[in-house]
Amino acid sequence: MNDFSNKQKYRELCKKEHTIPIFSQDWWLDAVAGNENWGVVISEKGGDIVGALPYVFKKKYGFKLITMPKLTQTLGPWLKYPDNQKYERKLAYEKRIINDLIEGLPEYDFCKINADSSLTNWLPFYWEGFDQTTRYTYRLSNIADSNQLWNNFSGNIRKEIKKAEGRNKIVVDSNSSIEDFIEINKKTFSRQGLTLPYSKKFIIDFDKVCLEKQCRRIFFARDENNIIHAAIYIVWHNEYAYYLMGGGDPDLRNSGATSLAMWEAIKFSKTVAKCFDFEGSMIEPIENFFKAFGAIQTPYFSLSKTNSLPLALLLTAKQYSQSNK
Repeated sequence: MNDFSNKQKYRELCKKEHTIPIFSQDWWLDAVAGNENWGVVISEKGGDIVGALPYVFKKKYGFKLITMPKLTQTLGPWLKYPDNQKYERKLAYEKRIINDLIEGLPEYDFCKINADSSLTNWLPFYWEGFDQTTRYTYRLSNIADSNQLWNNFSGNIRKEIKKAEGRNKIVVDSNSSIEDFIEINKKTFSRQGLTLPYSKKFIIDFDKVCLEKQCRRIFFARDENNIIHAAIYIVWHNEYAYYLMGGGDPDLRNSGATSLAMWEAIKFSKTVAKCFDFEGSMIEPIENFFKAFGAIQTPYFSLSKTNSLPLALLLTAKQYSQSNK
């Protein structure tokens, strides 16, 4: 399934090309998908890699699927642009490179790609039969000045943080284990009647990799009785820190602990990154929470294509059923 030569070239590229986002790094894909379950298409010019599109491939119910792996907001394509390129030539360049990448994908029945927000031109995908849905993340583009960040928070967020620190005597540290995080993370899903979308072993193994890469920290908000109210898990690479996972005790939701833990995570992030990405959500209450921190709505493209008529009919039937619930 995987082109070994392409993966070896891509691994070398990841070592030296810091503009490749964390979610497209080879080690990240190993951690969230497994080495045997991902591949990469590359486009080369003069012996240099000028474009890359990593993908995760699996079979389900007999269908061949290219999908987004767990905990991964976006996954390519990555393009290397020449310096001082005129806009017209830039568009032509994108078309050529993206066409190379699309044509290099293995045979599939369904393909879904969430492109990084840096990709603003999805026309080459449209011309190849892809559909597009605009999704949103929320970002703080400059986290260097904590006072300015604080002033941009909504009044409600500042009130929640002050309440947590004052009346409720919540403190934030990073002294608990990944197992403690999983338990508080699980409570958030249980409150919604959902099970964790990943196994405990998956998170523990993933966390080990992030620790080895020195690119993660967990912030636990606890009261004076050492009871954990909320926790925030962040990762970082190059200029961005990302809110990857979180959780809160549903019985302690009014303590302000989640807002305080997020604030401490943002303040820490300025020591390792320039920007903070909340990773966004299309769920209205979560969107309201993120934008209250002064974060800017940032669009990115979710691109999909179905080559199998039976699968297309199944997906249409599923969407119809969900819309009529």
